[in-house]
Amino acid sequence: MSTPDRPDGPDRLDSWIETACAELGVEPGTEFTKTILDLARVVAHKVDRRGAPLTAYLLGIAVGSGQPLPESAARLQDLARNWPEEPDQ
Repeated sequence: MSTPDRPDGPDRLDSWIETACAELGVEPGTEFTKTILDLARVVAHKVDRRGAPLTAYLLGIAVGSGQPLPESAARLQDLARNWPEEPDQ
């Protein structure tokens, strides 16, 4: 249910990200959300759905240690896109 404090749809996600970043004292860049969601989508579809949040976490660790977000996300997306498919069972 939408309320003035909690909008629905994309505005709800934007509101959540803004609030979560404020809580953690982080300043995301303009492409922050899109980059993470794109990476999670590729991992979920090419590797395993459960890998999406874990990969986002690993990306956060890498960025926190000084690696650039766009390049690190691109490397992980390439890795996921080239991940071997599971043989038919």
